[in-house]
This record gives sequence, structure tokens and C-alpha cells, in this order.
Amino acid sequence: MEPQSETNWRYANESEVARVIFVNKLDRMGADFYRVVKQVKDVLDANPLVMVLPIGIEDDFKGIIDLLTRKAWVWDDSGDPAAYELQDPPADMADAVEEWREKLIETAVEQDDEMLEQYLEGNEPSIEDIKRCIRKGTIALDFFPTYCGSAFKNKGIQLVLDATVDFLPNPTEVKPQPEVDLEGNETGELATVDPDRPLRALAFKIMDDRFGALTFIRIYSGVLEKGTTVLNTFTGKTERIGRIVEMHADSREELNSAQAGDIVAVIGMKNVQTGHTLCDPKNPATLEPMVFPEPVISIAVSPNDKAAAEKMGIALGKMIKEDPSFRMETDEDSGETILKGMGELHLDIKIDILRRTHGIEVTVGKPQVAYRETITQRIEDVYTHKKQTGGSGQFAKIEYTIEPGEPGSGYEFESTVTGGTVPREFWPAVDKGFKKNMEKGVLAGFPCLDFKVTLTDGGYHPVDSSAVAYELAAGSAYRQSMPKAGPQLMEPIMKVDVFTPDEHVGDVIGDLNRRRGMIKSQEPGATNVRIKAECPLSEMFGYIGDLRTMTSGRGQFTMEFLHYMPCPKNVADAVIKETLEREAAK
Repeated sequence: MEPQSETNWRYANESEVARVIFVNKLDRMGADFYRVVKQVKDVLDANPLVMVLPIGIEDDFKGIIDLLTRKAWVWDDSGDPAAYELQDPPADMADAVEEWREKLIETAVEQDDEMLEQYLEGNEPSIEDIKRCIRKGTIALDFFPTYCGSAFKNKGIQLVLDATVDFLPNPTEVKPQPEVDLEGNETGELATVDPDRPLRALAFKIMDDRFGALTFIRIYSGVLEKGTTVLNTFTGKTERIGRIVEMHADSREELNSAQAGDIVAVIGMKNVQTGHTLCDPKNPATLEPMVFPEPVISIAVSPNDKAAAEKMGIALGKMIKEDPSFRMETDEDSGETILKGMGELHLDIKIDILRRTHGIEVTVGKPQVAYRETITQRIEDVYTHKKQTGGSGQFAKIEYTIEPGEPGSGYEFESTVTGGTVPREFWPAVDKGFKKNMEKGVLAGFPCLDFKVTLTDGGYHPVDSSAVAYELAAGSAYRQSMPKAGPQLMEPIMKVDVFTPDEHVGDVIGDLNRRRGMIKSQEPGATNVRIKAECPLSEMFGYIGDLRTMTSGRGQFTMEFLHYMPCPKNVADAVIKETLEREAAK
């Protein structure tokens, strides 16, 4: 049982997903099916329902015994999945087969009181009845059918595929999600899996392919037909469905139509992105959209030669379409390409895709944290903009207050001017001047957050005043007043969930405290302890390596942006100094 299996199991538990267990690579040295079954109980705190037993192990692994039918599936070593024989189980395994079969039936019939009663009276239920009970228990997450084999040599896979059909829920057995109208209000309707209802489909993945862009679509209701027109509720535009294909790994099968419950790919859609809803233009509705958080980390990349520069732009464009949480922008001052993402690993993978998939070698800069600035004091000020250049000049006078806003309030503008000292038509220009300049804070050039500007008075000239003059006045007023308003550096704080075995909790908490983390809670789980904390992003670089070292590779963590908080003075001074030096070097 490896750490990644624990992580995936935890995600599946959180999403309440029914599942089947397959123990792979039984032909490898050191393989032990029974040990893994015990680990599923001990490490995952799950109830494995053993459906098959292996015949032989390691180099002697020949096949498996299906406990329900008491038949042995024996393969040769050709790798052909159809090259098997159904035989009677080996005589030396007869006792083990009966013992595990009894456990299987006892666990299954607990799902049906009547069948359990009959079984206790000595009447064994039919295989169909047992399968019905297994299906019920699997969907209810009471137990997990457990199989084994060697996927590489196609041994044991057939029974796993049969189990998927026999025991796992089909789309009609999953709780449907609510529909919302184009304004985002719930309509009271549910996206039930029904081909006779209006079309509702979700684009959940975009993949670039040698034949063109593939848009993977899950159809929740209705029918999707080749050549028809559908509405994209996110963009408000219609799209024509060209080719529909059903994907089988790297091969594909052309379809003329697909219906509710199907997952297909459509080739050549132009304006559809991940999370967009496609629906019937006559009956528009939106499925629950995917939420993509804002990026919190950035790196600068530059191509190693001129030929790669153009290729890099095209490749990054495709990658941004595929992943909405990945962003790109160009630094106006330095001309550098800045990539923004959700964490170190996210950006590492993107660089790897550039190099391996697109063949573009790039130089990567150090990761940069997305700091912000704000103010802490209210200030009243006045600024007059005068310029005489022969003919009509420029004149604008503004009196204003700048005050801190509530955290998360963003930028606000208000005018309380009376008596026409600043004509109403120039108020938007003042607003625009402040808003334009808030992208560059006065401490280290980071965008400024959470402040309110109130225009209180001013003056104007009937000839020389113009919207441009008031916009320039507001920009200069921003630069004049913000340094006096107690500017402060803000850093992104991350919500961190760490999962660690019980014996390493002390080390993990000590390390989080060292990273200026605030521990919020500890929750003992079935397999490990969950530590919830809030930590500054700047202290979390390289954390996964340290966590794995502390926990012998078993620790895992997830991290997402929570909010901005004021930086401690020593940290702020170091960041400002480093940022100004970097700007000077450019």
C-alpha cells in the first residue's frame, strides 16, 4: 500500500465514490496478495470483499480463481488476454477457496435481511442474488470488491471489467446536480440522465491532439448529434458540432450521435473551454460551473533562441486553453513572459510539458510570490494639475480623501462634490486615473488592494479643463498621497491541509510553526491525522520534499489560496529591498 494509494483513497472517500480494488503486478518479486488485503483493512480502514484468489505468485503466477463460480482462469504467457482456459481450481487450494467464498457470501447477504435469514438456515442464494447484494453494498460503500492480477500481461483484467459493469453505479444511480439559469439562480430542475430531456452537457477537459483540439464532453441529458448547433451558456455564442468521436486510449471511433450518460470528444470546437456548459439553444440552462482559484505564484520564462520564441507563444496558448488555472502575461517593463499557477509543482509540470511535448527549451526564473499592497491610514489631500503649452492648456484641481477599506473590498470610488466645482462629466475620469495607478503600489510596485477614494471638492477652468486633465491629476494624486497613508505590504496566506501518520504529528506541527504557520485543528482520520493550518505562501516553497523526509514518504498536503494578510516588518523590508534591486537590474 503506497502513499499515493492512501491519498487517492482519501479523495474518493471525500467524494463518496464507489470503487473496486485491483491488486496489480502479482508476477513481481515480493508480491503478496493477502498482505495487501490486510493493509487495505489496517491502513485504509476499509472493508475489502475478496472476489478472487491468485494461483501461484511472483514468477509462478498463472491465473486466478473466481470465488463465485469456483472456476480457475489460467493464462499462458503470450500476453493475449483471450489466451486463457477455464479449469477446476488446483486441489491444494480447495480449502482456501471454500474459506474465502464463505466470507464473501456472508458479507454480501448482510445487504438483504430475507436472504441472510435463508442463508443462516443453510440455503445458499443463487449467484445472481449474491451479485445483486454485492452491487447494493458496493454503491453504499459498505465494502469494496477486491481483485488481483497482472495488467501488463492481461491476466485478471476481464473480471475487473465485468465487476465495473456488475457492481459500480451507472449514471442514473448518481445524485443529479441542480440546473441554474443564465443568471446563476437554481431553476429547481435536476440534470437527470434522460435522453428525452433537453440537451445539457459539460466540457470537462480540452486536449491538444495531432488532429486538432479535442473537447471532452460529459452529456447529462438529451442527445448530441453531428451537424447540430448548441449554445455555450458561458459565452452566449452557438457552436456547430462537427465530428464526434469516442476515445479508446490513442484510437478513436467516429459517432453520429451520443446521448445522456455518454462521455465523448468533439473535434474542432473554437470557443469552448473547461467548465463551459453546452445546451439546447431553445432551452438554455447552466450546469454547476467549475471554480478555478486565482494563481498565487509566478515564474519568468524566456526561450533559449529566437526560433523557440514563436513556438513558445503557440504552445502556451494551447496550454492555457487546456488548464484555466494556468495564466500567462507579459511584463511591460522587461518584456519577460510571466507564467502564473497554483503552486511550484503546477508550474514545474508546465515547464516539463513545454520541453518534452513541444520541444522548447526555456530558461526559468526564481518563483515569485504575488504580494499586494494596501494602506492603513485615512488621509485628506489636494492636487492641482496645470500645464500651459500655448493655446489651450490643461487644468484640473481635486480635493479628496483616501481611506483603508474592509479586507476583500477591493477599490471603491465615490464623489460628494456639490455646487459643480468638479463637473459631473469629469468624475469618471478621476475614478479612472486612480484605478489605473492602483496596479503599481508605492512600496515595491505590487498592485494595491482595499482602499476607498472620495472626491470631496476641486476646481475647474471652463476652457482648459478636460477629462484627460482630471485623469492625469488623479494619477499624480495617487502617487503623492499613498506614501503618506501608511502603505503596508500584504502576503498571500494559504489554507494548508497536511495528512500525516500519527507518529509524525509532532514533527509536522513543529515544522509548520517554523514556517510562520498557524495551526487551526487536528483531526484523527481512519488512516492518518489531518492537520489544518494557515501559512504564508513564501514559506511553503520546497515543502513537499521536507514533508516526505519527515514522514518517510507517507505525508501529503494540499494548499489553496485563502486571503491576504499584512507582512511582518522584517519580511516586508526584505521583500521590498529584493524587488527594488530586481527592478533596478532590469
